[in-house]
Amino acid sequence: MADPRIEVVVTPGARRSEIVGRYGGGWKVRVAAAPERGRANEAVIELVARALDVSSSSLRVVAGRAGRRKTISVAGLSGAEIDARLAAWL
Repeated sequence: MADPRIEVVVTPGARRSEIVGRYGGGWKVRVAAAPERGRANEAVIELVARALDVSSSSLRVVAGRAGRRKTISVAGLSGAEIDARLAAWL
């Protein structure tokens, strides 16, 4: 079975890094890192991993590496667990 995936819309260069809330079928995320040399992607992975209480190596950007809309696969959790943990993080 494939790992569950979450959709995120990222705003790089924000004042602070945070998960803002639901956005369509995914989540809106702000990161302080600039969108250069993959820094924003790394910041998104670190923030989402912290919110999900998993290691950052459990997450992987599988689509949208260069854009604001990203698809992240999450190993070790179900889709319901992911949604519940992100909602609790708010």
